[in-house]
Amino acid sequence: MNYILFDGPSRNKLLPLTFTKPVADLRLGILTIRGKWEMHLGNTTSTVTEEYLSEKFPMVEFEDNVMINASYLPTDDLVEAILDLKPLQAIFDGEDVIAFYTQDTQEEIDFDEYTQIEVGMKALFKIEHTWDIFSENHRAIELDYKLITQDRESVKIPKSVQVINPENIFIEEGATLNFCTLNASEGPIYIGKDAEVMEGAHIRGPFALCEGATVKMGSKIYTGTTIGPFCKVGGEINNAVLMAYSNKGHDGFLGNSVLGEWCNIGADSNNSNLKNNYEEVRLWDYETEGFSKTGLQFCGLIMGDHSKCGINTMFNTGTVIGVSVNIFGTGFPRNFVPSFSWGGASGFTTYKTEKAFQTAKLVTERRNIAFDEQEAAILQHIFDETAKFRRY
Repeated sequence: MNYILFDGPSRNKLLPLTFTKPVADLRLGILTIRGKWEMHLGNTTSTVTEEYLSEKFPMVEFEDNVMINASYLPTDDLVEAILDLKPLQAIFDGEDVIAFYTQDTQEEIDFDEYTQIEVGMKALFKIEHTWDIFSENHRAIELDYKLITQDRESVKIPKSVQVINPENIFIEEGATLNFCTLNASEGPIYIGKDAEVMEGAHIRGPFALCEGATVKMGSKIYTGTTIGPFCKVGGEINNAVLMAYSNKGHDGFLGNSVLGEWCNIGADSNNSNLKNNYEEVRLWDYETEGFSKTGLQFCGLIMGDHSKCGINTMFNTGTVIGVSVNIFGTGFPRNFVPSFSWGGASGFTTYKTEKAFQTAKLVTERRNIAFDEQEAAILQHIFDETAKFRRY
């Protein structure tokens, strides 16, 4: 069987993180959503996404296919229901389609011709908004930990490491840990292949440190945090997700936040995650082009790919930073900064693509990853699409 993950209507609610990738390639827990589905299904997947992303993330169609809404994460009951799908059957969550069986002989999909299967709420785990990524990360880590470590044995925990609840800690081959503290009493701790936890770091689970990532000396990391592949972090972090190749390497606070890929947070930068009046946090919504209620009292920073800030940057509660933004200077920048903006609290100008691409090329090549014409075309599309927001 061939499995295809499609973006679904939640894609616009997950911007700016989905400007540069399909919903399936967002990371929460230990794995990306695609990684979760592929492990559960025992099969590779392809993608239906925006046209400008389709060259990098192509769809592969067979004679028989099951289409899966990537906003829904796999749970045992949902996976079982999807594996049991037959032609002209679809799984629904109210009005939302979760998955359906399709054949290449079908000219169009008419769900009136389908047998509609309802799945109970207990079987569902859905990511609908950007803030769901950190809000649900605690649960996602626990599910991924169970999936990845089942019937496997952890590398032995070094004697210099202080641990609480060691049976809830899993360390992959090649990881380095010395003179740090791992407290897995509130949830599992996963240390990925070739990752490093330096001396004096204190970590509380649930926590995921993915392949090749680094926790620097003296770091304080609290529950519900994921440090994605090849990220470097330091300072204080609470309930945050860094997708991949992003750095917050110095002192400063990051909480209830999501950073995309290729981001960099300058030394001693901080984000607020609680309003002084303790009111509900509102966050920029690309779909309505206004600020929407989150239902959250704690909500920090959402930052798109390739964005960076200088030292001592201060982010207000509920700040959304687009793609390829460069922030610097004193004071609080505005709580919505459009993609390809250059500046800070004193004002912004447009970050020209020529300079943005030059920086992206230097940054990615440091990690031996090419910034090619395909990547440039994606960012150029984002630059054009978001021009309407750059009204400084």
